Amino acid sequence: MKSLFLFLLATVASIAVSAQPATLPAIELTNLKGEKVDISTLGKDGKIIVMDFWATWCIPCKKSLNNMAPMYADWQKKYNVELVAVSVDDARNTSKVKANADGSGWPYTILLDPNQDMKRALNFQNIPYTVLLDKEGKVAYVHQGYVDGDEYILEEEIKKIAGS
Repeated sequence: MKSLFLFLLATVASIAVSAQPATLPAIELTNLKGEKVDISTLGKDGKIIVMDFWATWCIPCKKSLNNMAPMYADWQKKYNVELVAVSVDDARNTSKVKANADGSGWPYTILLDPNQDMKRALNFQNIPYTVLLDKEGKVAYVHQGYVDGDEYILEEEIKKIAGS
């Protein structure tokens, strides 16, 4: 039964990856300092990138990011990972993003996607939504939703990319 579950999980993950573009589109998002960041450049410096899409009103999103926080320093050391948390809050709620991130103590790069340009480009509907980029910036894995323990599955995918 467990092997059937793992097979189905792998099949769903591979179908989701095949529906994604091979690399990220050239879309500019803004960081919390107001600086523009070209998303297409992420992962092109040899780092493994975890992009986690979230919103201030999304409880599972915040739980996912909170549960990854204690693992993040290890991921950085072991696998050369950078986690980028992309808020899809609309323009009237973007003022809550920094307070949420600071209040949670997240050590991540936070980007704002108030017009949901990235969300449309990646063609997904629901958050949380995680995109894992390999060391060349190619989409290697995607995951939608969050249940406790998903961060361990994500780490297994990171290990595969890192060759660990």
